Amino acid sequence: MRAVTGLWRWRRNPLCRATDLAEAWVALVALVLIAVVAPAIGALVGFAAQDSLQQAARAEQHTHHLVTATVVRALGKEPEGDPDSRGTRQVRTRVVADWAAPDGSTHRGPVLTDLKSPHAGDHFGLWTDPRGRITTRPLDSVTATTHAVLAGFGAALVAAALVETARRLTLWRMVRRRYAHWEQAWDRAGPDWGKAGTGS
Repeated sequence: MRAVTGLWRWRRNPLCRATDLAEAWVALVALVLIAVVAPAIGALVGFAAQDSLQQAARAEQHTHHLVTATVVRALGKEPEGDPDSRGTRQVRTRVVADWAAPDGSTHRGPVLTDLKSPHAGDHFGLWTDPRGRITTRPLDSVTATTHAVLAGFGAALVAAALVETARRLTLWRMVRRRYAHWEQAWDRAGPDWGKAGTGS
């Protein structure tokens, strides 16, 4: 990281300028922020996400119910990405099925099943809400923790990137100011440059 190289400007050197020390301080502050503050932000975001996602997982486990559905007739096959299959595409069969909701009501409708060749009377699992409406598999604790960890890492990386961007912008402004001072000094010395007796 370039922030570390800025610390080299603190070495003893008779040609060291005030701007060199300022750049070294900017590098030190950026290094501390990236090493301490960014991980702290990541941890806070991760803990907050963990708490929120675990609450959502507990709520879904109480409101999403696995019921047994019965195939009435098959409608055809179609590819669908299953979120639990980790990116692989499965060919799922669309069927008309009957199922009973947790509240006791009965339902019939088209649903997707992972049965390879469903026949009338075959049974399969179906996730529904308490009223029998089709829903998704509830979020489990391990998946919630994985998402929280990823959120924490993402927040830490974003914080570190913002600090590095701020450091680069600050150094860019300092270099521009230095070049502007050099141009002013050359403008003052320019008319007399090369003349005999200049500076004496």
